Amino acid sequence: MSRITDSPTNFEIALRALRRWPDRVAFDGHGGRFTRAACLDLIGRAQAAMTRLGMRKGDSLAVLHANRGDAWIAGMAAAGLGLRQTPLHPMGSLADHLFVLEDAEVDHLLIDAEAFGARGAELVAGCARLRAVLTLGPADYGRAFLEEAEDVGAHAPADVCAPEDIAWLAYTGGTTGRPKGAFRDHRSWSALTLAVHSAFEWPDRPAYLAVAPNSHVGGTKVLPALMRGGRVHCQHGFDPARVLDAIARERINTALMVPTMIYGLLDHPDLPRTDLSSLELLLYGASPMSPTRLREGLERVGPVFSQLYGQTEGYPISVLRKDEHDPAEPELFAAAGRPIPQVSAALLDEDDRPVAPGEVGEICVRAAHVMRGYWKRGPETEAALSGGWLHTGDMARADDRGFLFIVDRKKDMIISGGFNIYPREIEDVLTADPTVAAAAVIGVPDPKWGEAVKAVVVPRPGARPEPAALIAAVRAAKGAAHAPKSVDIVDAIPVTVIGKPDKKALRAGYWREAERQVG
Repeated sequence: MSRITDSPTNFEIALRALRRWPDRVAFDGHGGRFTRAACLDLIGRAQAAMTRLGMRKGDSLAVLHANRGDAWIAGMAAAGLGLRQTPLHPMGSLADHLFVLEDAEVDHLLIDAEAFGARGAELVAGCARLRAVLTLGPADYGRAFLEEAEDVGAHAPADVCAPEDIAWLAYTGGTTGRPKGAFRDHRSWSALTLAVHSAFEWPDRPAYLAVAPNSHVGGTKVLPALMRGGRVHCQHGFDPARVLDAIARERINTALMVPTMIYGLLDHPDLPRTDLSSLELLLYGASPMSPTRLREGLERVGPVFSQLYGQTEGYPISVLRKDEHDPAEPELFAAAGRPIPQVSAALLDEDDRPVAPGEVGEICVRAAHVMRGYWKRGPETEAALSGGWLHTGDMARADDRGFLFIVDRKKDMIISGGFNIYPREIEDVLTADPTVAAAAVIGVPDPKWGEAVKAVVVPRPGARPEPAALIAAVRAAKGAAHAPKSVDIVDAIPVTVIGKPDKKALRAGYWREAERQVG
């Protein structure tokens, strides 16, 4: 039931934005070019086609695409019809996708067959519950979405969604276990959009490069960019040379990337000769960025960096703004910013009591855009939302100005010889070494210490890190307890589908080896 205090739904917000500047381009790049008027026309046609195919309010639609405008349009059309949407991550495995389709009780599938034709066929064959399949691009299964929309004729957009209807069911990255579906109703979903719209330092008219997957945090920037009269340039997959070319050629002024993408740009030989003068805002997040590499980015790209922090269950939470990336205050390079105005935040102990000033506690938040719960997981929902707070699982301390300094994930903490050790603090020391491009620190089994600190580092191009020197640097900066007992040099650190270092996978290899040796 609607309340007098309800904000417009995302569908209402989208229609307003598209109607305001009908002749402006809304989407271009991968998937084609669409003016705002064309978006409105396709939304109405898509809804009529979906209705003809038996899609009804309360049904579930999963979407797998490679950042394309017509997929976003189809998703918005489904939202207006009251369908529950579940994005599939473009880098997810077949097993992950099939799990989500079953767990989320998906009825219908929209697949970008140009990019994921083979995967689409596997999903259709492996998920018997699917009732309707729509494809973007040629496929020998399902129905061609654009042809269906053309055939049904022009229709005005319809809005039958209610604020309390479930709108969005997105799955966590699974860094600490099996992915969980975090769901939002339309109230929460639109609150997220309005928070992103107001909390970040958007250019007056964004030219947003959608290169991070729109299925996750990258997609939360699309509607705010359109609300500001901007354009979304879609790019399929991350390639540093193509990104640099797009920024220069398309005069991109806004982008969102995970730190590993930014490292790829900084290490690419085209960077010094690329015109980046149009770039005003480079948002980064999803995992911590090395303060050393951040300083390098400021020097080589410019004062355009802004850090966002949040998670599937509650995003956004905090922002480190552009002027807070100040070389005169380098300690802020390790901060996650301050909570945005739409969020109440606290650092709590195990009993949900505030920790003493300067002490480490779990970041807990309250906000209108927090998830409503985990899909079909009552106990996990109760734990995550206990005491009326979203418990993020991120451990942090705060300074007297309110800046949050995340020390690590609660479940990534290493207990070695009775000491609580947070890997993030060690990783920042390691990546300050000029020979190190990236680092991950984990705990591995040790008969003496319980867990021993293990560092895994990736060299910069042409460099050779010295393990003994890295261990000595950590000992000098953090003390003997934090110093790695060993350092492994690797070509790459495994990452999750959303670009975070996959410490679960990293740990698993070492723990299996330890078990093998014991056996």
